[in-house]
Amino acid sequence: MRCDADVIIIGGGLAGLTASIHLTRADVQVLLLEKQDYPQHKVCGEYISNEVLPYLQHLGVDIDELNPSRISRFLLSTAAGKTVESTLPLGGFGVSRYTLDQFLADKAKSAGVDLRQADVTDIQFANNVFTVTTATEQTYTAKIVLGAYGKRSQLDKRLNRPFASRESGWLGVKAHYQADFPDDLVALHNFDGGYCGLSQVENGIVNACYLVNYRSFKAVKNIDSFQQHVLRKNPFLNEFFATATPLFARPLTISQISFDKKSPVENHILMCGDTAGLIHPLCGNGMAMAIHSAKLVSELVIQFFNGKLANRAALEKQYTSGWSAEFRTRLLTGRIAQTVLLYPAITNVILKSLQRTPGILPILIKQTHGKPLLV
Repeated sequence: MRCDADVIIIGGGLAGLTASIHLTRADVQVLLLEKQDYPQHKVCGEYISNEVLPYLQHLGVDIDELNPSRISRFLLSTAAGKTVESTLPLGGFGVSRYTLDQFLADKAKSAGVDLRQADVTDIQFANNVFTVTTATEQTYTAKIVLGAYGKRSQLDKRLNRPFASRESGWLGVKAHYQADFPDDLVALHNFDGGYCGLSQVENGIVNACYLVNYRSFKAVKNIDSFQQHVLRKNPFLNEFFATATPLFARPLTISQISFDKKSPVENHILMCGDTAGLIHPLCGNGMAMAIHSAKLVSELVIQFFNGKLANRAALEKQYTSGWSAEFRTRLLTGRIAQTVLLYPAITNVILKSLQRTPGILPILIKQTHGKPLLV
């Protein structure tokens, strides 16, 4: 049976776009289906570890073209305003999803990726071929399907993924601001029920993105009141929001954010990025993980098409083990850190310990970051 493409990628975010460029450069025919048009703002921390730079450069993606901020310092504060600061072992950069996704989409099209706007509603696998159906009842076939459609989707329910049937008590909120904020700093400020990340993206814009549980949020009921009466109890956040000028008419929100464990392979679909596993935002490196996962899955898919992997079962086994080796520790560290930091008394004890032994903090940061992705 002749297929419409060698690989169909569902989702045109960081993982999907990066994988599409990698695969196309290896002469794999790629069809990428993304339900939104470009550019789009997304609820995201917008800090990326420098670990991905060698890989992006290998793909012909020059981040310098986007005028990103260069980040080398990390600051953590408790809800009461006690702080500890550290250098970032590898450093990183800040760039908005609005700019980066558009940039990668343009690179993908230039590389020869067939990128189409379509909302995928169903994926079936039979006789060693995938059939992908869209909301307009268009169908496409391929030998391989990559799932890169983000944190949570109706597709997850369609695929009977266990986490999709469970309620999640987390809300994400994000907006951009003009503000006087250091261009080399990523800061994580705790408040009752969550934490807020601040860092510069391109052109001096500051991204403020916070995660809050519904227990804390429902008592206030709207974003403006929550920002005023909860976030601003942290003195650093109070100072920021008192002087910052919002650039969005309204903050962006996303609900039902799930940090449950996910499988990197579902119904023979190879999942990557947030679709395979979502790291807690307090670890601040989900964007790098998405790009890294694109490298991992692309290299194995190329081996599959080149006959270096015996069959689909070998491909799925290698990807599952590779995903676990690369990301299991990061995800576990994020889950533990989030659990701990939501308890102010414990956070204060940890912060005092880190102040006495500041060399520990860079070691902890390394647990959520990888080594440079050399190609």
